Amino acid sequence: MRIAKVWIEHPVLQLDQVFSYDALQLPAEKGKRVSVDFNGRQIVGFVDAVTEVDDGQPETQVNGRPLKPLLSVLDENALITPELFELAKWMAEDTLSPVISCFQAMLPSKLKPKSSNQKIKMEQIAVYVGEHPLLTPRQKEVLGWLRTEGPTVLAQWRKQSPAITRTLEKLGCVRLDSRTVKAREEQVGQAEAFLPLNADQKRVVQEIQTSTQDVILLHGVTGSGKTEVYLHLARQVLDAGQQVLILVPEISLTPQMVARVKGRFQNDVAIYHSALNNQQKYEQYCRVFEKQASIVVGTRSAVFMPFDHLGLIILDEEHDSSYKQDSLPQYHCRDIAIHRARHFGCKVILGSATPSLESYARALKGVYGLAELKERVNRQLPVCTVVDMKNQNRAQSGILSDVLRQKIADRIKRGEQAILLLNRRGYSPLIKCGQCGETLQCPHCDVALSYHKSIQKMKCHLCGSEFPLVTVCPKCGSRTFAAPGYGTQKLEEEVARLFPQARVLRMDADTTSRKEAHQKLLEQFGRHEADILVGTQMIAKGLDFPQVTLVGILNADAGTARPDFRSVEMTFDLIMQAAGRSGRSQTPGEVVIQAFDPNHFAVVAGSRQDYQSFFYQEMQYRHLGGYPPYTYLIALTFSDVRPDRPKQSAQDVAQALRQSSLFKVLGPSDLFKLQDRYRSRLVLKGKNLDQMKAALAQVLQEYRRQRSQAHLSIDVNPLILE
Repeated sequence: MRIAKVWIEHPVLQLDQVFSYDALQLPAEKGKRVSVDFNGRQIVGFVDAVTEVDDGQPETQVNGRPLKPLLSVLDENALITPELFELAKWMAEDTLSPVISCFQAMLPSKLKPKSSNQKIKMEQIAVYVGEHPLLTPRQKEVLGWLRTEGPTVLAQWRKQSPAITRTLEKLGCVRLDSRTVKAREEQVGQAEAFLPLNADQKRVVQEIQTSTQDVILLHGVTGSGKTEVYLHLARQVLDAGQQVLILVPEISLTPQMVARVKGRFQNDVAIYHSALNNQQKYEQYCRVFEKQASIVVGTRSAVFMPFDHLGLIILDEEHDSSYKQDSLPQYHCRDIAIHRARHFGCKVILGSATPSLESYARALKGVYGLAELKERVNRQLPVCTVVDMKNQNRAQSGILSDVLRQKIADRIKRGEQAILLLNRRGYSPLIKCGQCGETLQCPHCDVALSYHKSIQKMKCHLCGSEFPLVTVCPKCGSRTFAAPGYGTQKLEEEVARLFPQARVLRMDADTTSRKEAHQKLLEQFGRHEADILVGTQMIAKGLDFPQVTLVGILNADAGTARPDFRSVEMTFDLIMQAAGRSGRSQTPGEVVIQAFDPNHFAVVAGSRQDYQSFFYQEMQYRHLGGYPPYTYLIALTFSDVRPDRPKQSAQDVAQALRQSSLFKVLGPSDLFKLQDRYRSRLVLKGKNLDQMKAALAQVLQEYRRQRSQAHLSIDVNPLILE
């Protein structure tokens, strides 16, 4: 008897185990999806293993009854390679997540183990079978065309001659078949030449190639030519017959990176990111699986592409929080990349001008290798001016300081471009009654609603809910509502008013919601169809526009007010990365930083492009507070629609965890309501992460058996503690 051990798709965490089914004579094997009967429901799972046992053995029965049979096998070939299969199990253990959730995270939507399985797009094709003795010369000519072309889409085959093609099909010379739709790749022209490396870049390439470390941090100032280093390293790996993975943190960075990679490597490139539709993701996944592409460029989820001879992994802007998944399983892309690299015996390059404190500390300790590019290719950093906004007369100057307004005017006059960064979208961050001070809040989340003037609506930036604009205060009945503060919409309006001759583009979550909107906006700006680009943090990183000679950073120190231990680090990163967009070509660049606390060390270090001084000062605060990288954290968030349940569940788990003296248990702390769910959080803090995870895993076994408990989300090494 053949028994299939199956991981099933089920939301209940206590079912995080394999279940046995009779495989019958079905072609079940490890990594294939199967349909099974579970408690009267037909659901989908992944086969973990298939074993042969003698009939009548204990494992052939459950509670004295024969095993249920598999209903069907859904895949012709195993979807997940053996390496990815083991990766899923490791990831489940590392993130304390169900194994099935890790399988779901790995696959494109059309291949995920969902019971409501999406259909894969198919197309009819004509396939050459063989000659026939009675064919006319014209029929032989048409049949010869198909033999040369190979399997051809039916519509293209019919174009050769509708009558003849049908005759050839009837004679058995041609067979009609179906296949999954293949990705139609844009044909790239002649390959671009590789740019010669300067002395610093050559040194870094040599250091990386000869390093005995598997993970190497490439710390290079903005504009130092890190991307060119990546491309030269990739060429050497591809020439050796291996594959390359290049990861970028956000979709906004993908178009420029794709253009540069495709320019060098042409059609050997697969693209994978969240802006692709489900069919496109499936097609790109298949291109890698079928070895039709050797280099992949993508965002976080591209780390799971089905490679079989990977030779290099590159994480560009490795510090970026977008590399951390914020839903189950809450993995960090860097950890997955390093784990996969160990399997393939290849190197991981972590590149950034502002490395995460953890990565830089590991590099200084020798855990990672360290290669540095300390100067820009053009040998000139932008000149930074910090403006104290407390001394500005807002009634006269408005959102932009006098200094920034004058410099924008100069750029427009000279035919150059400017970027204005404001990390807050919408028109205004809140709507407030001028009479009683009432602030309108989202009924589903405990946060203020933002005003979006372009659509005359109020939006919640957490749950995405939209509401009609309220003009009468629900508390006092007055009509004195005001929209204090400003976001990118108001900034765009102000810039258009001050510079009516300028062409302005805005790039934020509102203007990039449509497919390919990121790419279109960046291409417009790159063609100089706009003089000023206004946007949120998505325009602060990785972008390279030679005509940009001015960057304005507004409310630069706003992030330091967030009650999170990484808030200062993220503020510094944003300032330094945004400043790095200016003066990347031969024309000198300038940066204007508007701040209400211009003496804050994050602002000062950012304005000087001085990573080292910021690192050592921030590390002192981390050490005093006992925060990462000096300790490890695990965040446990309990949520429920009932207000009392999350805190009670958190208290129960905290009591069980406090029996261990190996780490601290902080909380429970009440968090703001989110999407109609009340929340409470525990934080585990200690120096031995493995001990913390082992103790927590033991407690969770009992917790998950109790059905009346609140929903629990676990984040190992959280990047943000709101």
